[in-house]
Amino acid sequence: MARRGAAEIALSSEDALRLHVLITQAEAIRIDENQLEVYGLKGEQVMQLTLHPTSRSDIYLEKVRELLAQQVLNTPGGYPVVLRRWGRMGQVESSQLEKLLCLGDVDAVMAVVSAPGLTLELARRAWWAAPYSEYARQMLANPKVRQSELGREMALYLVEHLPFESEHNTIMETVRLLLQPGLVSEEQRLRLWSSGRSKISYRIPFLERSARFGDPLPIKAKAKEGGAALKSLLQPQLEQGESLTTLLVHLQGEAGQAFIQGVLDALRRPPDQEVVTALFNAIGSYFAQEGERQAASLEEIQTVVEAKLQHPGEGLAALLHSAPQIRQEIEAILFLGQIHESLLTPIFVRSDAVGTLMRKKIAPVVAPLQQKLKLLQGYPQEPMGA
Repeated sequence: MARRGAAEIALSSEDALRLHVLITQAEAIRIDENQLEVYGLKGEQVMQLTLHPTSRSDIYLEKVRELLAQQVLNTPGGYPVVLRRWGRMGQVESSQLEKLLCLGDVDAVMAVVSAPGLTLELARRAWWAAPYSEYARQMLANPKVRQSELGREMALYLVEHLPFESEHNTIMETVRLLLQPGLVSEEQRLRLWSSGRSKISYRIPFLERSARFGDPLPIKAKAKEGGAALKSLLQPQLEQGESLTTLLVHLQGEAGQAFIQGVLDALRRPPDQEVVTALFNAIGSYFAQEGERQAASLEEIQTVVEAKLQHPGEGLAALLHSAPQIRQEIEAILFLGQIHESLLTPIFVRSDAVGTLMRKKIAPVVAPLQQKLKLLQGYPQEPMGA
């Protein structure tokens, strides 16, 4: 009955006339459903139209959108369902993007911000039409937007609204975007890190960037004693660019010790599966040497590491010969370089637990990692399985 009633409802003549005028002038249109107002953007100017419903407001707004779709896209039924689906998939043609911003429909705006053909000007209009966190995240993935003043405006918006996000995966996605160069100030970066005291998901992207790009972490960590002497001892291998030696020496310093401490802090209380999965991948990326990580279990990893130590390549053999006293540290690095998310798969395919219960289930996998990391901090290694 509601749909049949909607078909019989007509816009007031005043609203219909003013909407037609607005459509001809506006570059983007936004509807405030609570205030029953329609806004149009033209350059920096905003035009406003107050509606005068002749029926229930939700039915009347449906008619308004139908009029907009009819005039803009020649589709009297409103924003087409097929375009909604294509829009979410980023498959709308570039020629349609400007028109979609004049429909007063947030799904149509999503189609624009998801499109490969998004320009900086279209992003400006879209951000005016739908200034939402999800849309900002989508647009900040676009280099043209990210490197603009508009991108910095969106980043500030995300920083201010991030405390209201409850999903850990959304928090990680947002912080990943914000940590890209040029988007936030150092003060804001430190605020994001500090938020990780209560939600470790804030800190995972910091660890990821440290693993991939060498970004320093905001952690005060002391260099290990004897690091300078070890560097001097291994200078020949360093000069030859041996990656394992370079990493080993790096881990003696403040930056390397900061990463280890950051990972250990994160391993204590990961809140859900997405967080611990991302953390495992960051660990593996940081410590990885040449070759793919293919071991499917900790036992297999240990077998791989022992085989490397027993039959070392030229670089590893030289390292073991020059510094036999740190054989356990070398083993720990090789072990941690094999860590990846698939080690968690056998647990997660059988359980969707989060929080304390999840941490209990993954403890047999996490504990050996913690032992290796503490060894690299200078603590004695406990026997496997202890």
